[in-house]
Amino acid sequence: MNSKEYFSLKFENDELIFLDQTKLPLEEIYHATSDYERIANAIERLEIRGAPAIGIAAAYALALATKNVKKESINNTFASAFERLKNTRPTAVNLFFSLNELKNVYQNSDASNDIYNLLLSKAIDIHNDDVKKCESIGKNGLKIFNKKSIVLTHCNTGKLATGGEGTAFNIIKQAYKKDLVEFVYADETRPLLQGSRLTAFEFEKEGIPFAVQTDSSAASLFSAGKIDIVIVGADRIASNGDIANKIGTYNLAVLCSFHNVPFYIAAPTTTIDKNIKTGNDIKIEYRKSEELFNINGQKIIPNKFNTYTPAFDVTPSNLIKGIITEEKICEYPYNFSNE
Repeated sequence: MNSKEYFSLKFENDELIFLDQTKLPLEEIYHATSDYERIANAIERLEIRGAPAIGIAAAYALALATKNVKKESINNTFASAFERLKNTRPTAVNLFFSLNELKNVYQNSDASNDIYNLLLSKAIDIHNDDVKKCESIGKNGLKIFNKKSIVLTHCNTGKLATGGEGTAFNIIKQAYKKDLVEFVYADETRPLLQGSRLTAFEFEKEGIPFAVQTDSSAASLFSAGKIDIVIVGADRIASNGDIANKIGTYNLAVLCSFHNVPFYIAAPTTTIDKNIKTGNDIKIEYRKSEELFNINGQKIIPNKFNTYTPAFDVTPSNLIKGIITEEKICEYPYNFSNE
């Protein structure tokens, strides 16, 4: 495998093949499975992560759950698998979008149809659609640059988080190719270090100059006037433009507002949840305390300490300069319920 030939997931020979992101960047280990329960566990463990990638993986998993199932058992099997996958992660809306897309196919299918291949075809469509959306997001994002810039990003939004080339990461990648990006600062993104483990892995693969920093170092860069633009992803976008993203995102939005630096979100339209009005309606996932107690299996603080472990925070829409989708760059004030 060429050093640049990596992927988050793909489907071959009736198996989902995925890169175990918990092992990066020290090991590149791929797993192959046809077991939807194994995929559900991978989503929960963050072996598979990133809102679009979670949705794609869940779609393949739900299809696989129906493979070789007898007709008299198919309804119970589908319902059980749907519920199991739906409860893996509560915040990223792409998961529910994908599962509901397959549910619509299932409910509208004839009993004589080959359910597995019908659902698999839809899962492949969802995957291919995300590839196209990533490409368009990358192109649309070029419009936000008016000079060669120093960029700051948070968490991971590249190939590892999507079915394609990424969202915020792909904008940075495409802008670098156009000589619009000079350097990138990547927050380490505690507690699970998606920035220092995953985003740094991808920047190195792509040959983009970068530095990893602690999340709390960002303010010093703003104070020194070293950040021109901030681009991050989103796991759910409310109708009014409030967004939920990896914990620490709101910090950056406040810093951008204070220092007059543009703060952008990059996400596909499938991340927009028109069923909720504001960020107050977004269910925030809380992770296990062990993720603070340990790094790479090594205990760093005692279990007796109390912890506060939200996986995401909500950034209000008035702090967001623009939301870059595959369709266009939306600007404040946002009203996605009418689009």
